[in-house]
Amino acid sequence: MRLKTNHLERTSARIALFAGALLLSASACAFDLVDTAGKHHRLADYKGKWVVLNYWATWCVPCIQEIPEISAFHKEHADVVVLGVAVDAEDVAKTRQFAAKVGLDYPLVISDDSIEKQLGAVKALPTTRIYDPAGRIVYDKPGRVDRKFLEATTRRQPISKT
Repeated sequence: MRLKTNHLERTSARIALFAGALLLSASACAFDLVDTAGKHHRLADYKGKWVVLNYWATWCVPCIQEIPEISAFHKEHADVVVLGVAVDAEDVAKTRQFAAKVGLDYPLVISDDSIEKQLGAVKALPTTRIYDPAGRIVYDKPGRVDRKFLEATTRRQPISKT
């Protein structure tokens, strides 16, 4: 009888671990960010829309080079949510001014510990994370992106839930 009990305990522990991992992965996708204009951006509010998060820094040359491409994409695709996440902003006013100077015309979020806790840390800059209309991450990689890549990625047909 003890053998069955140990097996049941291990099975229960595995189920609990799996359920915890599912909860963690579900909550890792959810976010509630506030941009420099004070507007909230919640992933749940964007259900049915593509969402593009682009992580950048003022000292990152490839980041600065891709901002005009992302801005052009943003202007042409009002149905896609685009957010910039500045990871090195100690002076918010200077970062906003710099962002405007380089052509960033989409909402800007200043990263801090609470933002990193919600989104997780990035390993390199620039990094772009793209969520499909169901709120699932479909792209999360470092490296430059351009308008054509963003158009191709966000025009994929979402997987239907039937």
